[in-house]
Amino acid sequence: MHRRHVGPLLVQRPFYPERDGTCHSYVLHPPGGVAGGDSLDIRISVEPDARCLLTSPGATKVYRTPGNGSRQRIGIDIADGAVCELMPMETILFNAARSRFETEIRLQGNGVFFGWDLVSLGRPAAGERFSEGLFDQRMNITRDGEPIWYERAQIDGGSAILDAAHGFGGHPIFGAAIHAGRLPEGAIDRLHERVPPATHGLGAITQINDLIVCRYIGSKVSAGRSFFAAAWKVLRQLGQGKDAVVPRIWAT
Repeated sequence: MHRRHVGPLLVQRPFYPERDGTCHSYVLHPPGGVAGGDSLDIRISVEPDARCLLTSPGATKVYRTPGNGSRQRIGIDIADGAVCELMPMETILFNAARSRFETEIRLQGNGVFFGWDLVSLGRPAAGERFSEGLFDQRMNITRDGEPIWYERAQIDGGSAILDAAHGFGGHPIFGAAIHAGRLPEGAIDRLHERVPPATHGLGAITQINDLIVCRYIGSKVSAGRSFFAAAWKVLRQLGQGKDAVVPRIWAT
């Protein structure tokens, strides 16, 4: 209805490519990267029975930080009957970056959330590893004030866990996709049947009560995104009864 822009974050013009009026909105960070001392705070409110898909036009780059670290916080309130899909492009951690990323999802009633994140430790294409620095990642999901998911990862650059078989196994790319909302009985079986195996790494899909959790660890961001997108398409059919409509910005 209206838009006001202050600071480094910009919400681009929304699109409505779906028959049910789902709003596709792109959050842009014009500086192109997050530097030491930066603090980004994104707050989203989805009102009852509204539907939105949020993404970004490009990867988030977190630059090396010799001094103070950077921080990004995303808070989303999803009202009863509303649907929010959060599918940004990947986060690239430059070597020696120090940053904390926090995501908090607050669901009410039958609100539905689907979101993913993919992280690149270093820049593999340039031969750069995450040999120093710190990445602190936290995600919290509540429904009607009760916690249903909490996860925290603290990754130290150069840690032995990056190469250990019980850790990252030398893979620089990792991520998760989470669906919180009601699904028909047997949904997890249909996901296993219809989602192709992940390539260039390992993928898994599990169910925890009303949550579907997809994970990827591997060597290519594109492979992880394809795995999550395949799961998203099936979950949209099962949970919302409609086909997935890919954001047009992904084709540019």
